[in-house]
Amino acid sequence: MFSIPGLKVVSLTDAAATRIRAIMAQSGRDDPQVPALGLRVGVKKGGCAGMEYTFEVARAVEKGDEVVTEKDATVIVDAKAVLFLLGTELDFKSDRFSSTFVFNNPNQVSACGCGESVEIKPRAENALAAQ
Repeated sequence: MFSIPGLKVVSLTDAAATRIRAIMAQSGRDDPQVPALGLRVGVKKGGCAGMEYTFEVARAVEKGDEVVTEKDATVIVDAKAVLFLLGTELDFKSDRFSSTFVFNNPNQVSACGCGESVEIKPRAENALAAQ
């Protein structure tokens, strides 16, 4: 597990925690034989800005994953995404026409015009030691 005193990989707003709990409740009904452990978040290459955030219901914790439980909601950060998401606040916004998770990521350098992809620079471990 990756940890730096005083710095969480991901923190959750009340809105994000509420939405994650709702997703987990629905996922439990979808497959009661294999319980949902949390919402897995990660990053992958793609989009015009270079990277995209990913989501899926996690039914297992993989080696190196970071498990964050906050406000009765669990997020499992993919091991390959930890340095890209370090210090990120996950929020959930809903309006008349859409609803989406919002990443308030201090490592995000830029985003594309459509908002579907981002450029993220991973935090260097030596920069973290200075914090």
